[in-house]
Amino acid sequence: MNRFFRCLAAPVLALALGTLAPVTASAQSPALDKAQVEQIVRDYLLQNPEVIRDALVELDRRDKEAEATRVSAMLADKDGALLNSRHQVVLGNPDGDVTMVEFFDYNCGYCKRAMADMERLLDEDPNLRVVLKEYPVLGQPSFEAAQIAIAVNALAPDRYREFHVAMLTMRGKADQASTLKVAEAMGLARDDLARAVTKDDVRANVEEVYDLADQLGISGTPSYVIGDAVIKGAYGYDTLKAAIQSVRKCGKANC
Repeated sequence: MNRFFRCLAAPVLALALGTLAPVTASAQSPALDKAQVEQIVRDYLLQNPEVIRDALVELDRRDKEAEATRVSAMLADKDGALLNSRHQVVLGNPDGDVTMVEFFDYNCGYCKRAMADMERLLDEDPNLRVVLKEYPVLGQPSFEAAQIAIAVNALAPDRYREFHVAMLTMRGKADQASTLKVAEAMGLARDDLARAVTKDDVRANVEEVYDLADQLGISGTPSYVIGDAVIKGAYGYDTLKAAIQSVRKCGKANC
């Protein structure tokens, strides 16, 4: 029996055997061994292929339901790592009435375009709290840039926004060399940055964000969390602003 049918055997075994139960009982057949059961399942699936489709649809539904439950719990946990990690960067009003979380990568072209939307929202909305999550998903250069960015925040948190904007507006790839250049242009010493990057806290920061993204079903950048919604992709200023306004109105991103 090929691997495909073996993988599907378990989900439909009960259905197949349930259908066949009256026949086997009346015939008083001896107990079936594993190979015979697998053959019965295989034959059943070949005769009723729609069962495979139905099983996959149901599996997808259950996965989405489980993910939604998990995400809802994370979003409701106001003191959890998503909204209140000791590692995170907070821009705007730290006591704002609405929090927007952004997962980003300095080599993400869409993140660069979305930066203007973020700046506009921060400038227009004095009650907006923005949490930034360094989420380097585009290779080693992005990871190097994220490490240095975390070090910059540790050494000069009041200048992180300036650094962040400079990184997302610079030309070329963000890597160790280019990120150090941006940080040094702000007056930060290379030796201080080198020491800060080696601290365990830097790696713990990135690992925490990877874990959060995995739990939220996020795999790309930019991605946002606003209220009860996870917004995957650069949908632009209007979409983000509407979600923020809705959270203020009814506590949800879509009233």
